[in-house]
Amino acid sequence: MQETHISTSSREETLALAEKFACALRGGEIIFLRGPIGAGKTVFVKGVAAALGLKSSPTSASFSLMKEYKSKKRRLFHIDLFRLEEGEVFNLGFEEMLEDEEAIILAEWPAPIRHLLPQDRLEMDFILQEGDDRVIKLASHGRVSNRLLEALCNAAKK
Repeated sequence: MQETHISTSSREETLALAEKFACALRGGEIIFLRGPIGAGKTVFVKGVAAALGLKSSPTSASFSLMKEYKSKKRRLFHIDLFRLEEGEVFNLGFEEMLEDEEAIILAEWPAPIRHLLPQDRLEMDFILQEGDDRVIKLASHGRVSNRLLEALCNAAKK
């Protein structure tokens, strides 16, 4: 496991970071996004979606649990399990998502599905600071997520 952190100081900076990072996404990646409401998790998802050329911009998936967005080359699954507990997870089609080599899974509030997904994932913890500042703690848990952690750190330097 590798760990580090990066900082952003505005919504626009978080969007830009996500857009730069999205260039590293090839499909088959799993990213957990944790943090309080308003910390920037959905903003990050919007930046990734924009960079992937998705036609519709993601919104909070809290009320629908999962939204799928498609481009010519990728499928983005935005999962938001804010309202669920571990025992309440029902079949959202995880097997299909995991079998799709082009799928990118971005899961907010992922605790209820943690045990259902592979260990190789990037975990992002959004921590609010003063004003619009935030620290994003990163932890990778495997070969693919190590590559993503490195890509995110490089995106933060640009």
